[in-house]
Amino acid sequence: MKPQRHLVIFVKAPRVGAVKTRLAADIGAVAAWRFYRETTARVVRRLGRDPRWRCWLAVTPDRFARRGRFWPRRLARLPQGPGDLGARMARPLARLPPGPVVIVGTDVPDIAAAHVARAFGALGRCAAVFGPAPDGGYWLIGVDRRRLTPGLFRNVRWSSPYALADTLANLPPGLEPEMLDELADIDDGDGYRRWRSTAGPTALAALADRAALAALADGAARAARGTVSANVYKRRPAATIHTTSPAETTPPARETHRGSDAAPMTISVLHKTRSQ
Repeated sequence: MKPQRHLVIFVKAPRVGAVKTRLAADIGAVAAWRFYRETTARVVRRLGRDPRWRCWLAVTPDRFARRGRFWPRRLARLPQGPGDLGARMARPLARLPPGPVVIVGTDVPDIAAAHVARAFGALGRCAAVFGPAPDGGYWLIGVDRRRLTPGLFRNVRWSSPYALADTLANLPPGLEPEMLDELADIDDGDGYRRWRSTAGPTALAALADRAALAALADGAARAARGTVSANVYKRRPAATIHTTSPAETTPPARETHRGSDAAPMTISVLHKTRSQ
């Protein structure tokens, strides 16, 4: 019997002010939250139903792995745990049942099941596969755990242009990984603009937000006048997971929304000062 394939999707509880903070600085906290919520829902729905692999959600903050109602109940959940992105990705690699593991994030609206299938196919030929991002990171990593030793994420400079190169440098000598298509994650206003310019009508209808577009236009106008908008957010670390073509913190106010494929979602609106 062949070992089961495991797809791990890294997700963050979609709370206003706690997700996509860099993007929020450009398009507003609510618009950024809406973009993250809808993108995450689409990615989880698109990848989580495929019978070719077992899907796991690696959740942060950890408490939402037990009681969060943001995602479909049918999907198994794991707390990401403490540490940097490497420490959090190393946990499922060490703890899941036998079989190849592919890890993705939810910052890439264009990721499709075909990309994941291609990654698992590559792991039949090599010990590691990556989906590179234009910023020097990666949006997917796949590992044949029988052929790789621990230390894959040692000394990686996360959220830098060197994340992919540092990870590759940790591979054993002579091991050649396979690369998938380069896809961009959406971390800031510029990335949002670029995605809108290339996304199809269906994706735009689902994810584009008029308030976000107005905020981007206002920001551009302010920049043209030589003014600088006050940044009301403090930066807070967040997880981001970063060639073959595929075939296809006052107590928080609370609002209730209904997810597209899950139970009603309770969204905590964080009142706070200012990546993932």
